[in-house]
Amino acid sequence: MDRFILLMLAGILSGFALLRAPLAETFLASFSPVTDIIGILAILIFSLFLIFKGVLEILGK
Repeated sequence: MDRFILLMLAGILSGFALLRAPLAETFLASFSPVTDIIGILAILIFSLFLIFKGVLEILGK
């Protein structure tokens, strides 16, 4: 279970990395809005999942 939680945390960190990636003046500059959306979704989904698992653990289910 610890490896799974670390994997979720790595997903959150990769979302932040996508948000902070400097794509200006590269051939990927046109994909900047797409990477921002993917980064935000990754942060939200993985964070909400970790919160959900934490609440279930606290409730003992």
